[in-house]
Amino acid sequence: MKDYSAEKVRNVCLLGHGGAGKTTLAEAMLFITGATDRFGSVVDGNTVMDFDSEEIKRKISISTSLAPVEWKGMKINIIDTPGYFDFAGEMIEGLSVADGAAILVGAKDGLQVGTEKAWDAVEQKKIPRMFVISKLDEENSDFSKVFNELQDKFGKSIIAIQIPLVENGKITGIIDVPRMKAITLNGKDIQEKDVPDNLKDEAESYREGIFEAVAETSEELMDKYFSGEPFTEEEVAKGIKMGVKSGDIAPVLCASAVQKLGIHLFMDTVANLFPAHCEKETIKARNAANGEPVELKTSDSEILAVRVFKTIVDPFVGKISFVKVISGSLSSDTTVYNPKKDKMEKIGNLFIMKGKQQINTTKLSCGDIGAVAKLTVTATNDTLCTKDKPVILDEIDFPEPMLGMAVVPKAKGDEEKISTGLQRLLEEDPTFKMELNAETKQTLIYGLGDQHLDVITSKLKNKFKVDVDLINPKVPYRETIRKKVKVEGKHKKQSGGHGQFGVVVIEFEPGEAEDLTFEEKIFGGAVPKQYFPAIEKGLRESMQKGVLAGYPVVNLKATLVDGKYHEVDSSEMSFKIAASLAYKEGMKQASPVLLEPICRVEVLVPDSYMGDIIGDLNKRRGRVLGMNPHGHGIQQVVAEVPMAEMSRYATDLRSITQGRGSYTMKFERYEEAPPNVAEKVIAESAREDSDEE
Repeated sequence: MKDYSAEKVRNVCLLGHGGAGKTTLAEAMLFITGATDRFGSVVDGNTVMDFDSEEIKRKISISTSLAPVEWKGMKINIIDTPGYFDFAGEMIEGLSVADGAAILVGAKDGLQVGTEKAWDAVEQKKIPRMFVISKLDEENSDFSKVFNELQDKFGKSIIAIQIPLVENGKITGIIDVPRMKAITLNGKDIQEKDVPDNLKDEAESYREGIFEAVAETSEELMDKYFSGEPFTEEEVAKGIKMGVKSGDIAPVLCASAVQKLGIHLFMDTVANLFPAHCEKETIKARNAANGEPVELKTSDSEILAVRVFKTIVDPFVGKISFVKVISGSLSSDTTVYNPKKDKMEKIGNLFIMKGKQQINTTKLSCGDIGAVAKLTVTATNDTLCTKDKPVILDEIDFPEPMLGMAVVPKAKGDEEKISTGLQRLLEEDPTFKMELNAETKQTLIYGLGDQHLDVITSKLKNKFKVDVDLINPKVPYRETIRKKVKVEGKHKKQSGGHGQFGVVVIEFEPGEAEDLTFEEKIFGGAVPKQYFPAIEKGLRESMQKGVLAGYPVVNLKATLVDGKYHEVDSSEMSFKIAASLAYKEGMKQASPVLLEPICRVEVLVPDSYMGDIIGDLNKRRGRVLGMNPHGHGIQQVVAEVPMAEMSRYATDLRSITQGRGSYTMKFERYEEAPPNVAEKVIAESAREDSDEE
């Protein structure tokens, strides 16, 4: 592939609900431009973009993949993203380097949650966008119904610049609405003719919508529109381009990728309407040395700034870092600086990715996308630049994974292999988290949903040869006491030789601090001072296990009030044991109770789901603290809910809101568990203890 200058490169991200036809559209583009010699199929598992074994098995996109096509003197970098919500991190990675987005909507399925999410993501990034109504060859497809849904949802900025040419119930071509031409495909030849009489009125009504939108783009055109003067073809084209660039117009195209219809026009539209990266003129960054804001020009002559937006870790190939050149140009066999890690990195081979195929190149111009292998310290979200002018680009903001599960090895002794495999997977997926819980002795993994975690366990098995099960994490309960008691602990062994002797009298009562509060009120040296630390140590060690269900004890105050010792037989150990005996007895007598962790939960949902969400939180023993409007028809529900009731909430929230809801959760405090909950936890703990024995 030849080198393309910055103004000749277009980065287009394909977005949309799962199954909208993104990968098939990419496949059609590759085939039509001669980048591949066969037209792959998702069902057959032989597409360029879905090359991972998990994607082939599941017949869905899981990762964002890239491929360039050459079209009429331009290079179009296709960024194919997954539509399933569990892989939203991949979509965000793809969108972070796109200069335009094409949102695909199935002509039969119409507007779906994934369409809304794609629009929201594009709005947030403020990049030009278009819709492609796809799969027009399918039965029950309805272009006008879907177009009306889009306009109702997203407003009058949605204009149709193409409509399908349907003859005898089948799509045979596409009508270019601004030019009022019908375009058909005969084999490889494109033919242009006038719009058939029976479709002229329909095409004219869509054209009127275009004129209205174009009139909005400048005062001059608005005056012309209201004075009834017709627009020239150039004015319409220029008005659409300006509207797309500013985000005020989102054109609607149509396509049947399977029939390869509309693909030529789609690529023409991307090349003509979407801006090149260099048209942005400046990009904001920060000076790595002092954090001051810096503006970088989007040109090859500017200082180097490269965004690392994605990482692949393969046990055989090693690490591949996907990069976009934000300013300057990147050449192979050079050394660059990673300011976040304060390390130099060697750029060995540079290549362009076409699915999994690596095409070697010597240089990436400003705005272009490529990949580098075997960087040692660089990770996703890092910036690569020069040492003498270090800059840091804004980071990609990834969603926080909220579905947590505990990993259990199927075979004993696999713990190390699991840890190694998970560490490697963490490198390539910023929406996946892992933590070792020291208290529950569990390895916890967090993902965006069931499917996300299922893919991770599947990759562990296939890439790292280790089999695991996932179970609900243990809840870190606590125990405490409710009343004051005074008990004696006596440890005595005095049968010949050196004996052991220690007696303590301790008052136990509820304490203010979470930790142990230890005091002594000893009179007349009943217990010598040198044994006080041993007594405190004995209590602290004993507090790791409560008497109800074996959970750590909190809010305990212990006062040493009396005791006895023996000149010869007393020792630190004997007083430590005496303290632990007093603890066990004291805990039983002092009305022990179980405490459960309470979390603060903040849920963001559309207004229409408010009743369902509040009802569901109440069922989980939650207390709703308030509701706050969040703009754009979204409400925030704030509640306090026991952690034990939240283990599957990520999945349940998705099913209640069809994927439209999101939430965050953080630990707030401990509260006494209701008797029915405490009974269950205590019984479960007793059962586990008997199983271990």
